[in-house]
Amino acid sequence: MSLVTFQTIDDSSSGQRLDNYLLKVLKGVPKTYIYRIIRKGEVRVNKKRAQASTRLNDGDIVRIPPVRMTQAKELDNKSVTKHRHLLDSILYEDDHILVLNKPSGLAVHSGSGLQYGLIELLRELTQYRFLELVHRLDRATSGCLLFAKKRSALTELSAAFASNSEKNNLLDKRYKALVLNGLSSPSQTVIASMSKRPMAAGEHKMIVLNADEEGGQFSKTKFHTVESFELNDQPISLIEAKLFTGRTHQVRVHAEHIACPLAGDDKYGDHDFNKIMQKLGLRRLFLHASQLSFFHPEKNEKMTMVAPLPKELQSVLRQLRKQNT
Repeated sequence: MSLVTFQTIDDSSSGQRLDNYLLKVLKGVPKTYIYRIIRKGEVRVNKKRAQASTRLNDGDIVRIPPVRMTQAKELDNKSVTKHRHLLDSILYEDDHILVLNKPSGLAVHSGSGLQYGLIELLRELTQYRFLELVHRLDRATSGCLLFAKKRSALTELSAAFASNSEKNNLLDKRYKALVLNGLSSPSQTVIASMSKRPMAAGEHKMIVLNADEEGGQFSKTKFHTVESFELNDQPISLIEAKLFTGRTHQVRVHAEHIACPLAGDDKYGDHDFNKIMQKLGLRRLFLHASQLSFFHPEKNEKMTMVAPLPKELQSVLRQLRKQNT
């Protein structure tokens, strides 16, 4: 059980909601407990009761009552050293942002039984005072991942990701994927509502709703063919996907919806196709966040980041080209 503590807010936390701040500093404490102590008035900001949504300012003093908390395990030197190569994957960095070419197989943050994720590793490797994820990529997906190095940058970029649409064009997110079959035309747009469905063992799966079904979240993806192949009389395509929304598993679900399941996808993919691709050496999901365009939070200039295709995916494409010559 901890004692009463008083935290003075600095510029790295200025502008943050009270609940989010407490979730950061009270690692291991359940969310329900944090909201309870806020609701009961046990958390005070400048000696006054505050709401979960209260925005903290530089110099504010936050009173935190005694709480029982599970200390998060510190990263051991072996784990950090093992992932030192991540520093070589930085595509761009300045005082406000960092863009990384994320490897496949590494979750972006800890949780669900994982001691650490990409964000925890980068904090240890860089020792930056402030470093937060602006958005996320699935564990199996590689490619452009954006981080904020200042609270002000995080606030502005998070708002851009949340409000992005065709109308304001704040972002341009593009993925490369290898799929079974091919598009019905050189370019094909999928507009659909997506919803989450529970599966066994606590897992869930995203689905496209029928036109007569209510609910779900609007989602839109534009696909276009980059390259076409044939293997065992079966058409295979390398496609690019441009996202206009950012739903969970959106590229994978929309591609499967138009009968173009992704190679290496064990949730939405085709089992037989995956087996064939394994013989070509594919040991992961063939999905790569190849390009990300956004406006710099300080300079307000449009920036475009390009992440090279990983070597293991390039190898698969080389074999397909060789068999199609």
